[in-house]
Amino acid sequence: MAEIEIKNLHKSFGDFIAVKNSNLIIENKEFFVLLGPSGCGKTTTLRMIAGLELPTSGNIYLDKEDVSYLRASQRDIAFVFQLFALYPHLNVKNNLAFPLKMQGYSKQDIESRVMEAAKLLRIDHILKSKTSGLAGGDRQRVALGGLWSDVQKLF
Repeated sequence: MAEIEIKNLHKSFGDFIAVKNSNLIIENKEFFVLLGPSGCGKTTTLRMIAGLELPTSGNIYLDKEDVSYLRASQRDIAFVFQLFALYPHLNVKNNLAFPLKMQGYSKQDIESRVMEAAKLLRIDHILKSKTSGLAGGDRQRVALGGLWSDVQKLF
């Protein structure tokens, strides 16, 4: 984990201001909750921290490194959406394998890493199941498993 700091973070979409001059520090290993009414900028802030949105202005620091304008792939950070980002036409195993395939891992390495992630997340018994038929907790674990390309970093 790392310290996350945002300074004067601002995001606008045309005339709409989604985040206005936000400042916060989340200490290393701190449990942090971002709470607020619908439309107040929580998701936009998280998307900027993860690198899925670029700020209009302001800065984002991960362990004192300015990552404000780095791509998501250049940051060692991820989050799981409230609505699980799963591919309903794929089974659990293929959902876990998808990010590894996109990064060019070998079939053997993908198989090994998927099995290790599935065991860690206790979903190895549902690898052949379609994600559309899973319970919410199982869907969340599949979504978590799909985030990490290096399952050694899972826990």
